[in-house]
Amino acid sequence: MKNLTVDSKKNCLLVDKAWMDNLQNEASSATLEPGMYVLRIKSGTFSYGNGAAKEPFVLLWIYGGKFKNLKTGELTGATWSSLNGYDDTITLEVEEKATVSALFLDTNKQDNSGEIVVSILDA
Repeated sequence: MKNLTVDSKKNCLLVDKAWMDNLQNEASSATLEPGMYVLRIKSGTFSYGNGAAKEPFVLLWIYGGKFKNLKTGELTGATWSSLNGYDDTITLEVEEKATVSALFLDTNKQDNSGEIVVSILDA
């Protein structure tokens, strides 16, 4: 067995306010009112181009209000998560209005193709 240790200081990619502002402007976003929600990929795939396989993957930035990710059980005001494949889900218990932003990261968006539909279901 191998372990991969991620140190909160040595392995942290620091993002500045301009980067976060750009992310929030470019991402597809929705407001979540207080309640329970299950997020999952409903359909679609992304391709990085150059013959790369298409995959159902999306990165989520959730922020702006108090909520609990039921996988961690922690009440927070911001978190990152991902949805990897059609069976992956994240369940949120939103206590204060929050925003969920979904996006795809790449170094060259000119050769990207596809789109992902993320369903946000009341739980």
